[in-house]
Amino acid sequence: RLKSADSSSTVIFKYTCSISETKMAASDRAIAALVDCQVMRGNIYQTLDTAVSAASSSEEGPKCWAVITADNVADSPNTIIQALGSAGNRLGVVVVASKGPVSQMQVLRAMEYGEVYVAAATMEKMDSYTKEAVSYSGPAVLLFAASEAVKGDAAYTIFSYDPRREETGGSAFSAEGDKVRKEIQAFLDRESLLTLVARKAVPDDAAADEATGDLAAGVADASKTVTILYGSDTGHAEECAKAVARQCRNGGFANSSVRCCTADSFDVGAIANEPMIVFCIATAGKGEFCGNGRTFYEKLLARADEFKGTFTSVKYCVFGLGDSHYWGKGTEESRINFAKPARDLDDLMESLGATRFIPTGFGDDQDVDQYHTGFGEWKSQLYSRLGVEAASASAGDDDGPVKSDEVIKIETNQLRGTLKAALDDITTGQVPFHDTKVIKFHGSYQQDDRDLREERAKLGIEHAFSYMIRVRLPAGYCTAEQWLAMDETCGKYANGTLKITTRQTWQLHGVVKRDVKNTMRAINRACMDTLAACGDVCRNVMCTTNPTVCSRKVMDEIVAYTYAIHDHCLPRTGAYHEIFLMHGDEMAEKTQIMGSTPLEEEALYGKTYLPRKYKIAVAIPPCNDVDVFAHCAGFIAIIKNNRLEGFNVTVGGGLGFTHNNQKTHPRLADVIGFCEPKDAKYVAEAIMVTQRDFGDRTNRKHARVKYTTEDYGPTWYREQVEKVLGKKLGEPKPYKFESRGDLYGWHQTDDGLWHCGCLVPIGRVKDHWRQGLGKIAEELKGGGGFRMTCNQQVLIADVPTSKKAAIQSLLDQYKIAHSNETTHSGMRRNMVACVALPTCPLAFAEAERYLPTLVGKLEGILENCGLKERDIVIRMTGCPNSCGRPSMAEIGFIGKAPGTYNMYLGGDFVGQRLNTLFAESVTEDQIIERLTPLFKKYSTGREKDEAFGDFLVRTGVVKPMVAGRHWWTIPEV
Repeated sequence: RLKSADSSSTVIFKYTCSISETKMAASDRAIAALVDCQVMRGNIYQTLDTAVSAASSSEEGPKCWAVITADNVADSPNTIIQALGSAGNRLGVVVVASKGPVSQMQVLRAMEYGEVYVAAATMEKMDSYTKEAVSYSGPAVLLFAASEAVKGDAAYTIFSYDPRREETGGSAFSAEGDKVRKEIQAFLDRESLLTLVARKAVPDDAAADEATGDLAAGVADASKTVTILYGSDTGHAEECAKAVARQCRNGGFANSSVRCCTADSFDVGAIANEPMIVFCIATAGKGEFCGNGRTFYEKLLARADEFKGTFTSVKYCVFGLGDSHYWGKGTEESRINFAKPARDLDDLMESLGATRFIPTGFGDDQDVDQYHTGFGEWKSQLYSRLGVEAASASAGDDDGPVKSDEVIKIETNQLRGTLKAALDDITTGQVPFHDTKVIKFHGSYQQDDRDLREERAKLGIEHAFSYMIRVRLPAGYCTAEQWLAMDETCGKYANGTLKITTRQTWQLHGVVKRDVKNTMRAINRACMDTLAACGDVCRNVMCTTNPTVCSRKVMDEIVAYTYAIHDHCLPRTGAYHEIFLMHGDEMAEKTQIMGSTPLEEEALYGKTYLPRKYKIAVAIPPCNDVDVFAHCAGFIAIIKNNRLEGFNVTVGGGLGFTHNNQKTHPRLADVIGFCEPKDAKYVAEAIMVTQRDFGDRTNRKHARVKYTTEDYGPTWYREQVEKVLGKKLGEPKPYKFESRGDLYGWHQTDDGLWHCGCLVPIGRVKDHWRQGLGKIAEELKGGGGFRMTCNQQVLIADVPTSKKAAIQSLLDQYKIAHSNETTHSGMRRNMVACVALPTCPLAFAEAERYLPTLVGKLEGILENCGLKERDIVIRMTGCPNSCGRPSMAEIGFIGKAPGTYNMYLGGDFVGQRLNTLFAESVTEDQIIERLTPLFKKYSTGREKDEAFGDFLVRTGVVKPMVAGRHWWTIPEV
C-alpha cells in the first residue's frame, strides 16, 4: 500500500489500493492519514517505546508518531501519560480501535496531563483531526475507532481538546453533538484537570526568586503545585491530608494547584514531575501500609532502580500515624512497627534523590489527644514553610469537618440546613458537609462504596456516593402490607435488599441522591417514616419480640408503652415534612406526620438537641433479646400473675469506644429504680433531659449517657431523674433473664395465633429470602404481620391456623431456615454482625460479608466436638463503635484492619457481663487456632447447662469484666 522508490530514499509515495479503503488494516489507514499530512515515513513507529526513544533523542524536529492498537494499552491506564512525561513535545500517539467496546480512558488521561492536543473520532473522520494534531506544536494523542466498533455505543464521544483555542478566549474542549460521555464531563469538571489555569494563576519561578528568607524559600520549594497523598484505613490520615489541602487553598494556592487523593490513585511515574508532595501515611496491621496506599509503595519500590536520581527536583515531607503500644507497651515489636510505613516511604523517597521539605512528623495514638498532638506540631512547620500559616482552614470546599456538631445543630434552623436544595442538586452525588450532619436526624447517612474508591479516583470522578435510609419502627412491628411496600421500595430505589438491623428495624442501602426524596415518600405512603432513626435524638425504641414470654394481652400492653415512650421523645420540628414530603400544590401546607408535629419549638431538645444519640430498649424477662443493659436507658417489664406491674429502670449503658483511647470504654447499664407503666415515657424523658443538660458537648467521644453516669454515678443520675419527674422512683423488683436469643420455628400464643421465627443470615433479606418473605406477606395481607428482632432475624407474626399450612409450604419452597434442622447450628442462630465494608465509612475490617464464612469454618470444629447444636453467641463488627454489640458476646470480634480483629471472650449468655480481651490483632488462621482447643475443653469439661462464656471465666481462660471502666486493664477476679 505504501512503497518507497528505492530502499535508500526518504521520499514516500502513496498509491491507490485495489481493495476498498474500508478493508484496509485500521493501523495502515492511520498511517496513510499521517502521510497525507506530510509526516515522514521515518517518523512513524509501530511501538510506543520506539517513538518515545526517538522523540527523546532531540528537543527539535518533527513529531515522532506511534501508531498502536487499543489492545496495546488496554491493561495499563497510565501508559500514554508516562510516555508524555518522558518524551516531551515531540511525541504523537495514534491509538487505533478496530473492535468494541472502545474505552476512551487513555485520551481522558492525556487531557488531564495538560498542554496536549487530544482527539477521539471514528476512522471516517480522522483526516481533519490528524491535520490539527500535526500542526500543533506540542504533544498529541489521537483515538480513532472503526465505525463497527462503536456502533450502538451512545457513550462514545467524538471530540477534540486543543489548548490553542484558549488563546483566543475559547474553550479548549469541543465535542460533536450535545451528549458528552459522563467520564469526559467529570474530567472537565475536575479542578485537577485545569493545569493550564493553575500555571497561569500561580507566580512563576522568577517571582518566587525575588522573595527572601525561609518563607520565600518555602514557597519556591513548593513551586506551583502541592500534591497531598494519603494512605488511610480509619480516616485519620485522610483527615490530616484534607486539612493540609484546605490550608493551602485558603492560603493562596489556586484550587486547581492543590491535589489531594489516595496514594494508590496516583501514578508513581509522575512523581518526578511534582514539585511538592505531602504524604500522610497511617499504619495497618503489623507495620503495613493501608489498603489505599499499599500498591503505591509497592510500585515505587519495584521501580526504584529506574527512578534513582530522577527525583532531584521533588520536595517532599511525611506525616506518619501509628500506635507506639500497638504490640504491647515497650516491646521491640511496637518500636519496630510504630509508623513503619511512613518511615519506610521517607527513606525510599530520600534514596531516590528527593529533598525532605521539613522533618518527618509522627502522630501517636498513645498521646493524650492521639495523633492530633503530633499533627499539630508538624503542620505548623509545614504551613510556615509554605507561607500559609495565616490562613484559616475553617472554610473551603467539602474536604472535611469545618464546624463542630454543636454549632451545626444551632445553625440548621431546627434540622433544615440547606438539605432540601442540596438533595435537588444533580451535579454531584453528595451533599455539603454540614448537611451530612443534618440528614442523620432524618434517618439517613451519606455513604460511598469503598470497594470502588480506588478505581473512581483513577478515573478522576467522585466517590460512588449513596445513602443508607433507616426506617422508624418501634418494637420492630410491621404489617404485611408495609413489608410489601418496603420490598417494592428496595427494588425500585435501593440495592434490591432489605437489611434487618440490631435496632429492630430496616435499612435500605445504595439509594442514590436523586432517589432519596422518592424513597422517603414511598415509605411515608406505607404509613412509616425515618424521622429520628439516626442523629442526636431518641432513636428507635426496641422491645422483646418473643411472643411466648407472656400472655398476648400483656405483650400488647408492653408494646403500646414502647410506642408511647418513642412518640413522647420524638423531635417536634417540621423539617422532615418540608424537606422530604412536600411536593406539589396539594402538599404545600404542613401536616402532622406519625407523631411529629410542625411546631417550631423543641420543648425537650432545645436548639442543640442532645450531645449524642439516645437509645432505649424494653425487655420482658426471662428474655433479654434486646440486650437491655447495652442502652442509654432501659425498661425491664415486671409481670406478676399475668399483670404488668411496671418497669425496672436502667441507665448508663453503651458499647462504643475508640481503639487505644483509654478515655473511652463500653459500659453496662445500672438498675436505678422502678416506675409504674404510665410513668415510663416521663422517666425516659427525665433521663434524656438530664443528659441534655449535663452531657459532655465538648467531646463527642465522651458525650453518651454512659459517661455521664460513670462520671457522676448512678445514684446522682437517679436523683436528677427524680427531680425532673417530680416524684421518687421505687426500688427495683426481682427479675431473672435466662436467654437473649431469638425464637425459631412455630409457636402458638394464647389468642390462638401462630408465630414462626426465621433465620435470615446477618439480617440481609435478599435472593430467595426476599422472594419467599414477599410471598408470605402476600398471603398474610389483611391479617398477619412481621416483627424484626434485635438479633437481625424476623418473626412471622399473627398467623391464623387457616393460613399456617400455606406459610409452611412457602417456607419450604423458598428454603427459609426456621428450625434447628434448617438453621445449621447453635452458633449460626446466635451470630450478629454490622454492615461494615463496603459502605460504612467507619469500618476497619469486614463483618457482615465475613462472619458467615468464619462461622461456617467453626461449625465443622463444633460438630467434631459434639457442640453443633449448642447455643454460643458470636458477634463481629468492623470497628469499635460496636453496632453489632460484640462486647457482650461470648465470642466477640472487633475489626482493627482488613482481615485483622481483636478477639474478646467471656461475655455471659444472657447479656449481663461484658467480655474480656483475649487476643489482639488476630487473623482467621489464628482465630481458628485459638478457639479449637477451647471448644474441645468445653466439650468435655463443662458443667450441666453451663454456657460457653461462663465456662471460660470459671476455668480461668479469661477473667470476668466486672465493670467497663476496667476495659483497658486485665480485670481482677
